[in-house]
Amino acid sequence: MNKPNDKPLKFDVRSGLRRIMSQARRVDLKTRATSFEEFWQAAVDANESLYFREIIGPQGREVTIRDSFTGEIRTMLMFGSNNYLGLADNPYVREKSIEALKQYGTGLGGPPLLNGYTQLMRELEERIAALKGAEAAIIYPTGYQTNLSLVTCLPEKGDLVLCDEAHHASLFDGLKMAGVPHKTFKHNGLEDLEEQLIEFRSDARDAFVFVESVHSMNSDLAPIPEVAALCRKYTSYLIVDDAHGTGILGERGRGVGEHFDMEGEIDIVMGTFSKAFASVGGFAAGPSHLIAYLKFYSRPYMFSAALPPSVLAGVHACLDLLEKEPERVQNLRDNVGYVVKGLEEQGIATSSQGGCVPLLVPPEINIRRAAFAFHELGLFMNPIEWPAVPREKQRFRISLMATHTREDLDTLLEAIGRVWALDAVRE
Repeated sequence: MNKPNDKPLKFDVRSGLRRIMSQARRVDLKTRATSFEEFWQAAVDANESLYFREIIGPQGREVTIRDSFTGEIRTMLMFGSNNYLGLADNPYVREKSIEALKQYGTGLGGPPLLNGYTQLMRELEERIAALKGAEAAIIYPTGYQTNLSLVTCLPEKGDLVLCDEAHHASLFDGLKMAGVPHKTFKHNGLEDLEEQLIEFRSDARDAFVFVESVHSMNSDLAPIPEVAALCRKYTSYLIVDDAHGTGILGERGRGVGEHFDMEGEIDIVMGTFSKAFASVGGFAAGPSHLIAYLKFYSRPYMFSAALPPSVLAGVHACLDLLEKEPERVQNLRDNVGYVVKGLEEQGIATSSQGGCVPLLVPPEINIRRAAFAFHELGLFMNPIEWPAVPREKQRFRISLMATHTREDLDTLLEAIGRVWALDAVRE
């Protein structure tokens, strides 16, 4: 309960979220929840909230939504989905998913260990292992749960965990759950990583180094060969999150191992089906003894229902298309390069080694007003605000697809120039 002299928190649209985050520990749950509700409603009323847009069609290069501001049904160009290869609305993927739905039904009602292990799952494990040049693979309900499993199952007290400071939130959530001592090193910082290995490795039984291949927000590539060399030098396990590299990196889209010609040289590669494979789920691939250990000791795997067969069949279909239509990988790269070059011609510096292009927001521009301006122009763009990124690095994360046309990309580039020039989006 609040003390009698507690004053209710007051928030405005621009600073409310920051104040809620900074003062959350000073007040009780009801106060901070109702304060956030008031702040959020004020943002909606001011046309400064574009979250939870209601989508009523498949997520291809275009998407149909019910506009919450006008109530109208409208079609927008989709630049906010990680459907990198454009397979979410592919007829072949749909057909294979429907076939599995008819054969197996909607779900399995249990974990793989008991009644949730199907022929589709076994075959998908084999295909993922082959894709990654590994001995074996394990399939999880989500990529998030995959990272939770790796960090809560493999390290023990007395071990050392080192991770890139910009790693995905799922890893840090797993570290909190695991209670295992850990250190962070500077993003892609080889010197910092080696210094910490020198300082702490000798005191630990086992050591684990976690990095992302392609960073989800910066879309930059980790120096995996150099990190792997350090792990060999200091006898540490290397675990690479290839969520944004699978289907994108490498000539055939096999991911980080193919890109660096290191297939089979990374201890564990994890990834997700929710991006290039246009569905949901996660995986880890590596030596058979580690995968077998995960299948019996990782709690998110043991105590979660298995993925529905229709989902597994859809991933199989995406793998089929990755093999039969490798040009999709090159189309995506060409589209990314076209947008990067187009932005540079407007004087906007950016770069990308993955499937998305980070568009940093100038300090004088209100990111929410800019997001609404893009919305009005018919572009579905995701604003990434603090605390997801530092305050000075708020951005739009432009997700591109292999199926975007040059006309789509020209529309995007023109819209960015128009929005950046609007007085209405300035603070």
